Amino acid sequence: MTPRTLLALGAAVLAFSAGALAFDGTTGLGADVAVAAETSHDAAPVHVTKAELRRVDSIELDAEALVLRDGDDTVVESSMRDSGLTVSVLNRLLGTPSRTQTAEGDGGACFPAGTTYTWGGAIRVAALTTDAAAGNAVEIRVLRDSVRSVLGRQIELTGPGGVRVGDDIADEIADAPGSERVSYGSDDSRAWQLLLREGWADRHDDDESSEHSDDAGTNGVSALTNETTVTVLGSPMPVHAQRSC
Repeated sequence: MTPRTLLALGAAVLAFSAGALAFDGTTGLGADVAVAAETSHDAAPVHVTKAELRRVDSIELDAEALVLRDGDDTVVESSMRDSGLTVSVLNRLLGTPSRTQTAEGDGGACFPAGTTYTWGGAIRVAALTTDAAAGNAVEIRVLRDSVRSVLGRQIELTGPGGVRVGDDIADEIADAPGSERVSYGSDDSRAWQLLLREGWADRHDDDESSEHSDDAGTNGVSALTNETTVTVLGSPMPVHAQRSC
């Protein structure tokens, strides 16, 4: 791949984050708890029981939420505006993550200070000290097609429409409008970013919204590919963003 391709994909995969995070601290399924994040803006606590977590067989990364499911039934939908709930539920379901503290600027000019949590090399959550302009308190990247729970169960990891890491999405790329896809690299070494579902509507003032929207591209959950094979699912991950960060 060209340096431009590697830089673009690397920036999308490396979700750095910020600050001290408050959550229940329980590893494994733990006790039945109700959790609410400091960054959730007065959201009501969400109660998730051990029995409910035992039934989870898939996790979907949607545009603005992480959705834990038992078959077709939703067990819990964790908004990406709520960092505490997101990290706590994954901690109970998947066990103790690896954790990286990053001071502001350590990851480069575009990366704020923070704490990045990674479970099984499969799910990476970066919890932000200050909510991003789009409104998200976390950034999430899915790096594998499944992850093992603390009970030894394989949990499928998907994006919208069931797209998974390792899938060939050549047809989806070909069918997508130009506004929802971007190509990196050259014909002999090409990678794609494909918007799977739009989200994170612009929250800026009206007098800035037109210029900002042009710079910010279209935000939501996206797939990154090597050729046409999915390597990463991520949100927020805008396409056609013109700003440097």
